[in-house]
Amino acid sequence: MTSKCSITIIGGGLAGCEAAWQATLRGCRVTLYEMKPQRFSPAHSSPLLAELVCSNSLRASDIGSAVGLLKQEMRLLDSLVLRAAAATEVPAGRALAVDRERFAGYITETMEGHPLITIQRREVKELPSPEQGPTIVATGPLTSEALSSAIAAVTGEERLSFYDAIAPIVIAESLDHDVVYRKSRYDDGPGDYLNCPMDRDQYRHFIDELARAEYVPLHPFEEPKYFEGCLPIEVLCARGEDTLRFGPMKPVGLPDPRTGREPYAVVQLRQENREGTTCNMVGFQTKLTYREQQRIFHLIPGMERAEFARLGSIHRNTFICAPLLLQPTLQLKARPDLLFAGQLAGVEGYVESAAMGLVAGINAARLATGATTPPPPPQTALGALISHLTRSDPRHFQPSNVNFGLFPAWEKKTPKRLRGQLRAETAVAALHRWRQDLGKNG
Repeated sequence: MTSKCSITIIGGGLAGCEAAWQATLRGCRVTLYEMKPQRFSPAHSSPLLAELVCSNSLRASDIGSAVGLLKQEMRLLDSLVLRAAAATEVPAGRALAVDRERFAGYITETMEGHPLITIQRREVKELPSPEQGPTIVATGPLTSEALSSAIAAVTGEERLSFYDAIAPIVIAESLDHDVVYRKSRYDDGPGDYLNCPMDRDQYRHFIDELARAEYVPLHPFEEPKYFEGCLPIEVLCARGEDTLRFGPMKPVGLPDPRTGREPYAVVQLRQENREGTTCNMVGFQTKLTYREQQRIFHLIPGMERAEFARLGSIHRNTFICAPLLLQPTLQLKARPDLLFAGQLAGVEGYVESAAMGLVAGINAARLATGATTPPPPPQTALGALISHLTRSDPRHFQPSNVNFGLFPAWEKKTPKRLRGQLRAETAVAALHRWRQDLGKNG
């Protein structure tokens, strides 16, 4: 198969793979660099591309939600990540969750079998020269020290970092199913989540032990800058007695079918793989030591004898100060041949990372052929994320998930219950116009 252009992509995660796919859809040849299995980051363990290292959930499916709308926009642009998710989906109520091994396997097989993609399994320590053409840097939140130094040298800015924690995974058959019950929030019927109910005394005992537990210490040079939407449970616990009960342990809409009443607090478990043999502890990101995780999580009703397929951990996330450094095309202002995508660019979440890879792949392919590239409209979820990256106050910039707070202000006269659907209709129409504009401009 012949191609009219070529691009380089550094990083084989969600953003890098999505970028490669989008570039090939536009006829570009892609060289994709991935350092695994030659070298693994602290959070990775699989040689597969597009490895999911935290939750297996791509979050809400409803198009009336911001992340549901983002996924719909990506589907309209033929996203590889959404193709893989559809092929490997597991039950998760109103959310889209995947079997992580099959998901990564699907994307790896697609990348390795594509006639326009060449995969180089080695670590990249220096940025390519401008003469090599467009390069997408999508090395994720755990970019190696060598490449981070190379990026810092080009940007002229010290990299920023915060700390993101991983939730434990539990062996389903080790749960006490006489205590744990199946239900999704507010839904009739059994639902897709397993729920561990707590009464007041059990909850108080749990948070008391959590408050006095041992944590993994940070190095002296490390400053904890947690992403607000993914806080460790011990950080939430320190904010007040009821913080967890109104957060990840919220019992509302989850009455115990044996009593007909809502518990005082609930720990939810979400199916992790298609076979249902493992479950993810929803919202239980943690930096507790492994020994303390075993001790404290065994205090949860129904988990007294729980076995863990993976315990929680903490790792550093690295990202650039996008508002100072990036154009709306995701090109670096100082070196327009370089584009940044994924969490390294300053978004948070699987879907958001893949979405920025999607945009970067389109833009790099068009850059390689000399075509102009208008950014997605701000009324779209894609455009709202890019606005966050390029128009935020750089003094207070922090990675963000997609949310309607990033969109242009909505007319207050519109009933709140209708805004999600109306936003979706407006966004999809704007995306169609944007696609037409891309066609007119090459």
